[in-house]
Amino acid sequence: AVDGLTLNFYEGQITSFLGHNGAGKTTTMSILTGLFPPTSGTAFILGKDIRSELSTIRQNLGVCPQHNVLFDLLTVEEHIWFYARLKGLPEKKVKEEMEQMATDVGLPHKLKARTSRLSGGMQRKLSVALAFVGGSKVVILDEPTAGVDPYSRRGIWELLLKYRQGRTIILSTHHMDEADILGDRIAIISHGKLCCVGSSLFLKNQLGTGYYLTLVKKDNCLLPLFFLDVSAISNLITKHVPEARLVEDIGHELTYVLP
Repeated sequence: AVDGLTLNFYEGQITSFLGHNGAGKTTTMSILTGLFPPTSGTAFILGKDIRSELSTIRQNLGVCPQHNVLFDLLTVEEHIWFYARLKGLPEKKVKEEMEQMATDVGLPHKLKARTSRLSGGMQRKLSVALAFVGGSKVVILDEPTAGVDPYSRRGIWELLLKYRQGRTIILSTHHMDEADILGDRIAIISHGKLCCVGSSLFLKNQLGTGYYLTLVKKDNCLLPLFFLDVSAISNLITKHVPEARLVEDIGHELTYVLP
């Protein structure tokens, strides 16, 4: 549920919606895209009210839900054609869009292949790219990197940074690193309420506890882990960073907070 959420999004920026599962990220996005009607309040997209002008808004709106929006029997180029025509792109411009999109996604050699034969990472990347088809000015991405491998995740990041110019991009995530790398602004929500919003640097300066230093204990057949002198390590660290403190000693890892 969403509880009195008030927030602005800006053109040319990626806004990261950061929150735990059930925080209200997907509900907010569902309201913005018209899947759920708001019980109270409203939102304006490109100056138009979602309650009365949704059909006009959708001409410039791109969406990628948590699940892939692909049809197993269609090829990559058929997907791009289908979504481009659905957005009202003229037939003569669809071919240009198709070639550019395939190049950006890294699938120019797979245009004739059915999407069911693509890897999971490539399927997700294509689903994200389809949200930008037809010149979408506002793009809403619900956990765009969910369930993909690190390499594909990085590819999706590069795609979003490339497409950011001239668009308003809203993406939800529960990965701190993703919100930090992609987000020009980060909005943290919990239980449907906005906790804070600002640039990564602003939030770190206002709320950050400092840096985390994680040390991994190396196995040594001559010296069991329980004989490791943690206090000696702590003394060495505090010698250089007096305010450092040990916050976690679990298994093979030691974690310190450096202010």
